[in-house]
Amino acid sequence: MAVLHNRISQKELKQRLYQEAEPRTTVSFYQYFFIEDPKEFRDEFYRSLQELNVFGRIYIAEEGINAQLSVPQSNFKKLQDYLHSIEALKNLRLNVAVSDDGKSFWVLKVKVRDKIVADGINDPLFDMRNKGKYVDAETFNKLTEDSQTVVIDMRNHYEFEVGHFENAIEIPSDTFRQQLPMAADMLKDKAENTIIMYCTGGIRCEKASAYLLHKGFKNVFHLEGGIIHYAHTVKEKNLPNKFHGKNFVFDDRLGEKVSDEIIAICHQCGKPADTHTNCKNEGCHLLFIQCEECAKKYDGCCSAECQRVYHLPIEEQKELRKGIDKGRNIFNKSKLRRRLNG
Repeated sequence: MAVLHNRISQKELKQRLYQEAEPRTTVSFYQYFFIEDPKEFRDEFYRSLQELNVFGRIYIAEEGINAQLSVPQSNFKKLQDYLHSIEALKNLRLNVAVSDDGKSFWVLKVKVRDKIVADGINDPLFDMRNKGKYVDAETFNKLTEDSQTVVIDMRNHYEFEVGHFENAIEIPSDTFRQQLPMAADMLKDKAENTIIMYCTGGIRCEKASAYLLHKGFKNVFHLEGGIIHYAHTVKEKNLPNKFHGKNFVFDDRLGEKVSDEIIAICHQCGKPADTHTNCKNEGCHLLFIQCEECAKKYDGCCSAECQRVYHLPIEEQKELRKGIDKGRNIFNKSKLRRRLNG
């Protein structure tokens, strides 16, 4: 029987990944559908993917599945066939990464959650089956030519910062559960407008479209396959690309280029930059944007103080880290202003 969890250290697993000779492909997918026994589904799913040497992060809940995966290229078709063998996933589209070195994941984690995306919705009358209509890349481009069309970005502020669609409205929050009521409130005067919601791969904007319809909005759409599918489509069909900058992704790459523009700035010096990194000081681990010059100057740390700690002996670092709760340690806009003005 296959082991249903990992028993090898993260460091060793990452080393093994970089020693692999066969290329890997990063893919993502989600599907809202009822799963009667998420634990049983999880165990079977884990065993099947482990046999295909798949790495990644997968969430399973009664409402469906959300997955980001790395698969050896020789097993891509087998993975696709397995997923399509599941009745609810038989027409599933896999979003292949836009720019990919195959080094996105190095371990397989399949977890059971209450929701596949935390939304804070407790209303028993909310129904995901009543969701907005899909728009493809071509329709998205056409609809956004109308000045009355409202484009809503349902990602976090640090995702929006490095890349977004033309004239998109940011819902300024760190969490999706906060964004849903904020979006409804911000759009209350535009209930009759055409509203298009988008996100990275589609999972958040699909639920957000259902939430707005639940709140009484009428003309709600969401971008099919999110930014990832849009980027592939405009390239394949030679359509105008209305996405500017970089698409933030939640794996070891932390981003993929959709256009050549750099629309963000280094959080330390203010020069154009769009590379996210985590502070090398493990007691901080702040997610922030850093240019190459500052990465060298601060040794990959977010500040001179963290750089000092980073160079202390490991045991001293561990003592300093005791009792620290890093939580959601993300470089937000107020921190950015203080850093650049200070």
